[in-house]
Amino acid sequence: MTSRLPGFYRLPPAERRKRIAEVVGGDFSPFAFRAIDAGGLPLEAADGMIENVIGTYALPFAVAVNFCLDGEDVLVPMAVEEPSIVAAASNAARMARPAGFTSEISAPIMIGQIQVTHVDDVDAAMTALAAVAPDLLADARRLVPRLAERGGGPVALEPRLLARSGPDGGVIVAHLHVDCRDAMGANLVNTLCEALAERVASTARGRAGLRILTNLTDGRTVTVRCTISDDCLDGADVREAIAAASRFAELDPYRAATHNKGIMNGVDAVLVATGQDWRAVEAGAHAFAARSGRYAPLAVWRAVEGGLAGELKMPMAVGTVGGALHNHPAARLALELAGIDHADRLGALAGAAGLATNLAALRALATEGIQRGHMSLHARAVARSAGATGDLVEQVAAELAACGDVKPDRAREVLARLSQPLKEIK
Repeated sequence: MTSRLPGFYRLPPAERRKRIAEVVGGDFSPFAFRAIDAGGLPLEAADGMIENVIGTYALPFAVAVNFCLDGEDVLVPMAVEEPSIVAAASNAARMARPAGFTSEISAPIMIGQIQVTHVDDVDAAMTALAAVAPDLLADARRLVPRLAERGGGPVALEPRLLARSGPDGGVIVAHLHVDCRDAMGANLVNTLCEALAERVASTARGRAGLRILTNLTDGRTVTVRCTISDDCLDGADVREAIAAASRFAELDPYRAATHNKGIMNGVDAVLVATGQDWRAVEAGAHAFAARSGRYAPLAVWRAVEGGLAGELKMPMAVGTVGGALHNHPAARLALELAGIDHADRLGALAGAAGLATNLAALRALATEGIQRGHMSLHARAVARSAGATGDLVEQVAAELAACGDVKPDRAREVLARLSQPLKEIK
């Protein structure tokens, strides 16, 4: 399989489906894309997923191309409404393609928190919890025998002192570390925390408080790297400008926030397409960025001999079992398109997409500015909203972009003028 599909963006959607089916091969056919027709989710299935359902809400479903991850070509499913994200990811992946993206995945460890308040002697409580931790872990593992048989389950219990005194008295939190294998693991971890809470509180001689997972999954991370040559970047000047932009984000949390938003453009689009809890990953990502006490970029870029090296590290709590995947045919299609059957591969793919969109944004900012490419794509959306169809979409969009006035009123004026000769011919 190859993800290098020159001119793919020029094809109409029906032809793109045929081309993707050819690339994926095997039993995959264009008919598989019925899973994303009409929003990709039957109303009956939606009604079983959340409460008070009255319909479904569709997003564009696309594939980013040109990606090579850990030596294998891969198509990257994305569901997103913002213009330029898919194009940016595909273009950056083309620049990174000679060496490709490489990934490192940590063990899939989620953390549950069992809070204990009103502890009179916090030091004694910490000692007592450390002493009974093996027994508590054994009890927890017995609650998930099938997961333990697959190499997962509770692996550690770590007490942490939060406060010696205050409105809630002495406060301790016990962190339960759970290897969730291919599940995201929220329900699993929450269930285990609730099952252990009273015994943890009794051991600490306090009151059980909250018992729930944390979305700061710093024990479940993905690291993605790539190296890009000066030739692919269009010169050493661009390399230096991108490295300088990275240093700006490292110095300034205001810039780091937008830098990280560019990363999450790619990450979230993959997570939405594959039916993940993207809000949990967002929360974990930003908390991880601030773990030093100062908000920092999740990805950094450094000038190296003859090119540029980038590295992204962030929490990535994703799953390929459970969650919306049972009910959402579009999410299952996305995993099939990307050839994903394990959570670690999904996390690596989302990380690669995030590093790619970050690179594309920094390159645009360091050269022509972010608006040129973004506005040309935005102009197409404005042209369509004004009523343009067929070839008129590109004609109206081109004129809007050229004059820099990408507004609905202007689009309607241009469309009316361009449509007049066609009416006269008819």
